[in-house]
Amino acid sequence: MQVDTDTVNAAKAGDVRALNDLLASSRQDLRRYAEYHCVINDVEDAVQETLFAASRRLVDLRRTETFASWLFRIVKRECNRMRRGWRLLTNQDIDETIQPAMTPEPLELRIEISRAMAVLPLHYRTILLMRDVDGLTLNETAAQLGLELAATKSRLHRARVLMRELLARGERADR
Repeated sequence: MQVDTDTVNAAKAGDVRALNDLLASSRQDLRRYAEYHCVINDVEDAVQETLFAASRRLVDLRRTETFASWLFRIVKRECNRMRRGWRLLTNQDIDETIQPAMTPEPLELRIEISRAMAVLPLHYRTILLMRDVDGLTLNETAAQLGLELAATKSRLHRARVLMRELLARGERADR
């Protein structure tokens, strides 16, 4: 995506025409990127949400040279959010033949996971919850924990390995 920094600066300064031109010229590249990262039905929604977010938060962009990568990160985050099902349904009357009911994991598995999580040391449990349940990115997790990115990756890896071991052994909190 080729972006003119003067147009970005003008849009940041409040020029509505520059903002419209900037977003219109970015749309096709965002769509192609979203097609790669999103479920096909969510592509247009992700692009629309990205353009809306960009128009509202452009003033927060620190370096105009990073505009393209900033947009791509937003659309990827939107795709991930939609994939996880965080989207609110606007039509509550969805037929079950169209939208099948989700089947939860078996109760035994949920209990085993809960027990293994209870046994994990707090710093491992926290990072697993932040990444795998809350869906934070590595950078967001590192920032919240006050760790370097490499330390965050290492801790997450060790937490997942330990969790697998606990589940394989059938570890319980009452042991």
